[in-house]
Amino acid sequence: MKYIYLLLLVPVLWGCKSNKQEVSFIGMAQGTYYAITYFDEQGRNLQPEIEDFFREFDTSASIYIPHSIISRFNHNDTSAVADDIFTYVFNVSTEVSEQTDGAFDITTMPLTNAWGFGFTDSTKIDPNLIDSLLHLVNYKNVKLVNRKIVKTNPGTMLDYNAIAQGYSADMIGDMLKSKGITDYLVDVGGEVVGHGSKPDGSYWRVGIEKPTEHAGDARSVESVVLLNNSALATSGNYRKFFIKDGVRYSHTIDPKTGYPVKHSLLSVSVLASDGITADAYATAFMVMGLEKSIEFLKTHPGLEAHFIYSLPKGEYKTWTSQGMEKMMVKQ
Repeated sequence: MKYIYLLLLVPVLWGCKSNKQEVSFIGMAQGTYYAITYFDEQGRNLQPEIEDFFREFDTSASIYIPHSIISRFNHNDTSAVADDIFTYVFNVSTEVSEQTDGAFDITTMPLTNAWGFGFTDSTKIDPNLIDSLLHLVNYKNVKLVNRKIVKTNPGTMLDYNAIAQGYSADMIGDMLKSKGITDYLVDVGGEVVGHGSKPDGSYWRVGIEKPTEHAGDARSVESVVLLNNSALATSGNYRKFFIKDGVRYSHTIDPKTGYPVKHSLLSVSVLASDGITADAYATAFMVMGLEKSIEFLKTHPGLEAHFIYSLPKGEYKTWTSQGMEKMMVKQ
């Protein structure tokens, strides 16, 4: 099944006068959209180079390309060798898994496939199937040794979908900076990296989407966050789900239970210094739930977050960390 990433972050851009020329373009990559805006004195259109970058990135980290490095590892190809992209994402994933006590886990691919959110169609779910798949899920059972994946169980498979887009946004930002472009906003499927500022000195403005009851409902902005040399990623369950026998199942799988999470969180937006960190922790917090995530933030000052959660009667409320609140614009 082809995956579609959620448009949870909506860039809000304001025009202004400057000697630098504004360059802006959109496209499709990694099964989702991308939108990039930057200010460049030479007015260069770098979209062709960025398209080339996405193709190279996918040959490392995409589970939907059979010959990618991650796909070859998943199918136990002993000739596969990790490149720098694969290695960096793996190492950061392991670190986040350790920090979150396994709430973030890139080995959930067998479960993701079974529930129909991966690269295969869903299967008939029953407790016996979940129990059998849980034996394949544990980030501690996979190591990267001399650029080779070593698995405790050959049936274990990796999935970078919850972290790779944030890293691709970081890498595009690095590409722009290498060309002398320091004022940019990079949005890859809702994982956004903003650097520098607009020519008038104001920060980049990024909207967080308001939750809706149905996947096809119109989109609107719930709040606006200012970005300056930082990244914002959002994870949510209210658009990507399926209904079976009257039960609504979200796409966020709890690595410890094997089932989609069931709690009050509708979406999490994480503010961090880079996209890969924001992306990973947005997913981790969706698994952990509101209370555990708030407690986690108390001991991790480098992270800020905005939570949207539901009440028993269907209304929704928000909780925002102090650092995030300072970067938010009242609507």
